[in-house]
Amino acid sequence: MADAIEDSVKRPPWHRPFAEQVTFFRQKLNLPTERWDDILRSAHDKAFIVAGAQSADLLSDLHAAVGRAIEQGTGLHAFRKNFNALVTKHGWTGWAGEGSKAGHAWRTKVIYQTNMSTSYAAGRWQQLNNPELQKALPYWQYKHNDSVVHPRPLHVSWDGLTLPPDHAFWNAHFPPNGWGCHCRVVPVSKAKFMQAIADGRGPANAPAAGDTSGIDSGFDYAPGARVDTSYRQVVQDKLINYPPAITKALTRDVNRYLNAHEAVPEFVRRVLADKSVTEPLWLGFVENDAALTQVLQRDVRGYLMTIKADVPRHVEDSHGHDGGTQRPAQPEDYRQLVSILNEADSLRPGALSRHKQPTVVAIKAIAGEIFRAVFELQPGKNNRALSLLSFVIKAGGG
Repeated sequence: MADAIEDSVKRPPWHRPFAEQVTFFRQKLNLPTERWDDILRSAHDKAFIVAGAQSADLLSDLHAAVGRAIEQGTGLHAFRKNFNALVTKHGWTGWAGEGSKAGHAWRTKVIYQTNMSTSYAAGRWQQLNNPELQKALPYWQYKHNDSVVHPRPLHVSWDGLTLPPDHAFWNAHFPPNGWGCHCRVVPVSKAKFMQAIADGRGPANAPAAGDTSGIDSGFDYAPGARVDTSYRQVVQDKLINYPPAITKALTRDVNRYLNAHEAVPEFVRRVLADKSVTEPLWLGFVENDAALTQVLQRDVRGYLMTIKADVPRHVEDSHGHDGGTQRPAQPEDYRQLVSILNEADSLRPGALSRHKQPTVVAIKAIAGEIFRAVFELQPGKNNRALSLLSFVIKAGGG
């Protein structure tokens, strides 16, 4: 009964789902974490986390449960039922809040409400930045939700503050601005902006740049404002510091996403047809880092797999028919590279590259043929990678 009452009392606006909100949440990766602050701020635009949840299957199911709550507009009571079933299904124990009715209520509310409010905010950010809307209503106004039982004084003080969309205030103060914050932003006309200035609610009354007083830790960012941040930037450094089980789960989830969307053959066709193309293609993250670390004698946790633009050209020029069982690699064959490196039948050290870097030779039998790929270690401070050097395909036994 208490859950039903909690759901029914002046539901915040994120109980009414809309397309931009749903799309934002769907594109998130499942990120295994130990603590709630393992990632902060705009990294949440790319990652779905539940603190302490490290099983890939558990995270996937929790992600789906929150997604259903967003898409169907169901309340907290329905999510709690789903949460209970999933905890039992996966045997998850030791989570914060476990063991008491109050702790369970608090934890489920935090998971539900935080994902609801941030996905709503991200969707609103996209809507508010629509050029057509900005022509008609070019200014943004902060709105405090007066139905909150324990309002934050500073959030109340920002109510009615009206500013241009590019004002620095929104970089940190775009709501939600803390746990349980129900504040929101609405677009307004130039006339309302001028009235706000007259009422002392314009730019001159905004907090000083850099002042994040009144914002809970980790909430000083605008959800959805950086959805173009690459997955690589979000997770690469994290992979290096995670325990092996978490690293493996995350890399597999990232790679599944990439393999569903990256058009590897199209990249190969493009670089073969246009020699002015120089940017590399990111294939994903190394999954079998333990085996590769042993072969290379270098720690490759968090390393990328990449193809430089000139490598398919080199393969085409140097590794075609050899008069025997070898055949030219076709653009479609490059789809196999992730599997060849991560699920190799054999791995062995190769000769030093012309850059004097270690290499690894990965061999895998696929559909009666032997695929042999050589990768070079690129140990730079940023964008650490195993980059393809050569690619040879021969008939089985060749």
